[in-house]
Amino acid sequence: MDIKQLIYLCNLERERHFGRAAEASFVSQPTLSMRLKNLERELGVALINRGNNFEGFTAEGERVLAWAREIVSVYQGLKLEIESLKNGLNGTLRIGVVPQCSISLAPLLKNASERYPQLDYQVSVLSADQLLEALTGHSVDVGMGFFELATLNGLHFQTQSLLDRGVDVIFHPQHFPQLMGTEALTLAQIAPLPLCLAEPSRYFRRYLDNSFRDAGLSLHARLESASIFQLLQGVFVGLGCGLFPQGSLLAEMSPALQRRPVNIPKMSRHAAVVVAEPGRVTPLAQHFFDVTQAWLTAHEA
Repeated sequence: MDIKQLIYLCNLERERHFGRAAEASFVSQPTLSMRLKNLERELGVALINRGNNFEGFTAEGERVLAWAREIVSVYQGLKLEIESLKNGLNGTLRIGVVPQCSISLAPLLKNASERYPQLDYQVSVLSADQLLEALTGHSVDVGMGFFELATLNGLHFQTQSLLDRGVDVIFHPQHFPQLMGTEALTLAQIAPLPLCLAEPSRYFRRYLDNSFRDAGLSLHARLESASIFQLLQGVFVGLGCGLFPQGSLLAEMSPALQRRPVNIPKMSRHAAVVVAEPGRVTPLAQHFFDVTQAWLTAHEA
C-alpha cells in the first residue's frame, strides 16, 4: 500500500467516475484501475462495486475510505508544513461556505491575505449538511456556516462563533418607498411583500419559512435562486425585496439599496468559522483560523 493508491481512492470518491478520477490523479484510467485493484488484492477485500461504470463502494470500501481520508489529509498537511518551512506560508486553502451566513467571507480573506500574502483560496458553496460532511471528510480545510453546537463539540472542532445580529429586509426605495424608515418591521408587514429568496433547501430559507409558519404567515417568493448575485439583481430592479442576515452583505457594493431590521426569532443553529482540532488541522487552516479569530474578536466586540 502507498499514499498514491489512497489518493486515487479519495479522488474516485469525489468524482464518482473512473475517467474523471484518473484525470484528477494525473494518470491514465487503466493505471488508476490497476493500482486500485492492487490495493484490493493487498487488503484481501473488494472496495469498489464495479459494473460498466462506477457503482459505488462496498461496505469494506467505505471503511477503508474513512482511513484513507485521514491519511491523505495528514500527508497533505505534512507537505504544506515542509513548504511553509522552506518558503513561508503558501498554498491553496479550501473553504466551504453556507450562503447567507452571518458575515461576508471576503473581509476575512482580505485580512488573512495581508498577513499571509502567498496564501490562495478555493471557495465551495455548500448546504449546511454538506459542509459538515466536507469538514469530517477533509475535502475542505475551513468551514463557515450554520451548525448545531452540540455536534461541533462532539466532533472536537475548533470553533469561532459569529455574532447573530438579526435579519434585514433589503429593498430599492424607488420600487418600495413604503418601506423607508428605521424601526424594525414585523413578520406580518413582510408577509405581503414579493420576495427574492434562496432556494427552500438552504438552511437560512428553512429558518425563514419556519419563523413565518410559526407566526401563522407565509412568504411570497417572487424569485428563488441559489445565487446571491441573482437575488440582489432581482432586488435592484424591483422584482421583490430580499431577506438577509445582517452583516452577510457588503453594503458599499449596493449603495442604491436600503435595509431595515426585521423583528424575527433567533436562529436555532449558530453561525461559526470551523476547522479541525489541533493535531489534525492543516497548517494553512490553523494559521487562517488564528488570524480570523483575532480579527472577529476585534470587530465583533
